[in-house]
Amino acid sequence: MARSSATRLLSTLRRGHKNSLSPLHPLAVLILDGAPLGSRRGLATSSAARVKEEKEAWWKEAMERMRNIGISAHIDSGKTTLTERILYYTGRIHEIHEVRGRDGVGAKMDSMDLEREKGITIQSAATYCKWNDYQINIIDTPGHVDFTIEVERALRVLDGAILVLCSVGGVQSQSITVDRQMRRYEVPRLAFINKLDRMGADPWKVLNQARSKLRHHSAAVQVPIGLEEEFQGLVDLVELKAYYFHGANGEKVVTEDIPPKLEALVTEKRRELIEVVSEVDDKLAEAFLNDEPISSSDLKMAIRRATTARKFVPFFMGSAFKNKGVQPLLDGVLNYLPCPTEVENYALDQNKSEEKVLLPGTPVGPFVALAFKLEEGRFGQLTYLRIYEGVIRKGDFMINVNTGKKIKVPRLVRMHADEMEDIQEAHAGQIAAVFGVDCASGDTFTDGSVRYTMTSMNVPEPVMSLAVSPVSKDSGGQFSKALNRFQKEDPTFRVGLDVESGQTIISGMGELHLDIYVERIRREYKVDAKVGKPRVNFRETVTQRAEFDYLHKKQSGGQGQYGRVCGYIEPLPMDSPAKFEFENMVIGQAIPSNFIPAIEKGFKEASNSGSLIGHPVEYVRVVLTDGASHAVDSSELAFKLAAIYAFRQCYAAAKPVILEPVMKVELKAPTEFQGTVTGDINKRKGMIVGNDQEGDDTVVVAHVPLNNMFGYSTALRSMTQGKGEFTMEYLEHSPVSQDVQMQLVNTYKATKGTE
Repeated sequence: MARSSATRLLSTLRRGHKNSLSPLHPLAVLILDGAPLGSRRGLATSSAARVKEEKEAWWKEAMERMRNIGISAHIDSGKTTLTERILYYTGRIHEIHEVRGRDGVGAKMDSMDLEREKGITIQSAATYCKWNDYQINIIDTPGHVDFTIEVERALRVLDGAILVLCSVGGVQSQSITVDRQMRRYEVPRLAFINKLDRMGADPWKVLNQARSKLRHHSAAVQVPIGLEEEFQGLVDLVELKAYYFHGANGEKVVTEDIPPKLEALVTEKRRELIEVVSEVDDKLAEAFLNDEPISSSDLKMAIRRATTARKFVPFFMGSAFKNKGVQPLLDGVLNYLPCPTEVENYALDQNKSEEKVLLPGTPVGPFVALAFKLEEGRFGQLTYLRIYEGVIRKGDFMINVNTGKKIKVPRLVRMHADEMEDIQEAHAGQIAAVFGVDCASGDTFTDGSVRYTMTSMNVPEPVMSLAVSPVSKDSGGQFSKALNRFQKEDPTFRVGLDVESGQTIISGMGELHLDIYVERIRREYKVDAKVGKPRVNFRETVTQRAEFDYLHKKQSGGQGQYGRVCGYIEPLPMDSPAKFEFENMVIGQAIPSNFIPAIEKGFKEASNSGSLIGHPVEYVRVVLTDGASHAVDSSELAFKLAAIYAFRQCYAAAKPVILEPVMKVELKAPTEFQGTVTGDINKRKGMIVGNDQEGDDTVVVAHVPLNNMFGYSTALRSMTQGKGEFTMEYLEHSPVSQDVQMQLVNTYKATKGTE
């Protein structure tokens, strides 16, 4: 029976027999859409299927209209300025403020006072906006290498990214680091060549640098109309249209025909774009090889396929500061970057020995979310969550898989820099924040139906330490509260206690990193802190095999102590994933197996402090081959002590060396100062590995021991009349020279002697 006739029959029955049509009346059971009358189960099934279909159609459309993107780049490439313009054009903010705001306001995304004063981004900030009915979640990340963890955690949870490059500086050291991070987390990206209005702007040079230095398979999707002060607009190579940006803040995009003088360049660059994309996209390659005309929509689809598959990087252009090129970049984000369901996210199933599980990323599955960032807000701890699957509602319970704790969600918010907007629910693909949830950065939350954990992010080792202590004794409580909070927020910030001196030692990624935290203790907790001399995180290691045979025997009335351990220690290769290995090769029951963990613990403890300068010993393998025990006097403590003394006894014979952190330093200074600058690097025992010319500047890349880099920013300024700039990042730990080792050992002995 057709739907209309069935409905007519039912309404006739209703009119004629108002009282006779009870819920169980046989004629009341009918199914629309031509199914036979009387089949109750059919009605239930088809309506359930329809509801499911409608539900799926709803979330599919919602997910397709969502983008999660990050904006990262080298320091001073214009990330925050670009984010500010995006927020303005999408209607999230109603006036534009600059990064170093002369009006005392500062950029929206730099909400910390310190960020506004220094004109740099310290913490990544999240926001969201709408563009052409699409929802875009944006994270603006810091450019400075000291805050590299902020970039790591943002890229860990994003589906796409914009790599901003300066049209004058080109591909700089931090651009390479950021690009490496994007590769690590397999993030598809667009590139945006910014600052085309500046003197010396050359987008084609930057594109070639990206191909050679970043190994990008890339091509421009736009051509600029004029450069430097003559920069007026852009030509879109896909749509073959020219865009000009009018209005006080470039909000009116005017589309015109391509200027005649650019037609030849546009034809050449469009052909180059098609060639480069067809190398990685079979569909386009077929049309290209058959000389078929390629329409704008075909090219757009091919670029999208290649970009989301991470085989191609489209290059956009513009000047965020001059309000040009931002709207086409937003269109590019919608056209070429993936939506949450197009990205493969894997979880590890803890019930099936960490088997990899692909998350479909739909709101209908079990709830899975990753806490990727923590902040101390006015109302307690604020936890940023990236939801990978399912839905979370205010008042729901969720389980922290890492700790097993069940937590109620008291308040759910969406972030707009430091402002919050309360929401009732958040679903897969979104970035939300919850209050009052006690957890650590990198914890996974589920609804309890599954035990999944998301893979954590890469956390670099800290390279530098400072001794800090509160000036007044009364503020000790606030001081430790501040350190605990910062440690929770930032995995690269570590706090330890120097056992010998009793000082609190903070470790981080560099001078600026630690300075910022000391300043934040002052401002946010009103605690004045004294800062000791910076300490470099040296390490020790062994260079050859050495045997040990140690008997620990103590008799002092009552039960004694007895434990004998034999074996050898040997170096591990420097690229080994484990820095300490213990192997038990004892045959038979010379040492009862229940004492083996105590022996391993003893060796581990001994390796925490080498005898050269008291720093941890790394890349060492301890092999236990034999030993002896006593039926009464052997105990875990006896064997642990035997292991500690055995390690110390054979350590000197293994020819230990000190390892120091070596930094990769990239500095840029006018060519006239080249001799002075390189001479100074040689004096600091640096090894120059690259020397390039960029316009009137010389770019020097060197590997320099961190111990020799203190106060370098002041020295470089005075050598180059304030025109030099440098960035440095941790490269590796490598052995020090013999004379430096002697010097370090003597200093260590002298300080120990005076104590």
